[in-house]
Amino acid sequence: VQLVESGGGLVQAGGSLRLSCAVSGVSFDDYVIGWFRQVPGKEREGVSCISNKDGSTYYVDSVKGRFTISSDFAKDTVFLQMNMLKPEDTAVYSCAALAVIFWDGASSWPEAFYSSFSRWTQGTQVTVSS
Repeated sequence: VQLVESGGGLVQAGGSLRLSCAVSGVSFDDYVIGWFRQVPGKEREGVSCISNKDGSTYYVDSVKGRFTISSDFAKDTVFLQMNMLKPEDTAVYSCAALAVIFWDGASSWPEAFYSSFSRWTQGTQVTVSS
């Protein structure tokens, strides 16, 4: 599986950004795609994920109502639309792919992505200024 992410940048508080994660080399339908973020000195945090098998989505509480994850099956790309951004959303954002055979729904999130079966991007910086 190959992942290419894009869309990070600098935005003022209250603004929006959209992150993209293009997936290739595998059947897009058979994967769960997650977005994670990390701030230096802090643990990586699972932000959101979507199962391309059944469309189920999950969000960390701090982004509910502001972020939306979606899949474009024509482009094999997952998007993370981030609205009403806050300075505390500043982090390096990475996307990760996990085959659905290793996924058990809500109880798997986000720990299943931390196994050796997942693939990750290097990350893109999102900076929200106050």
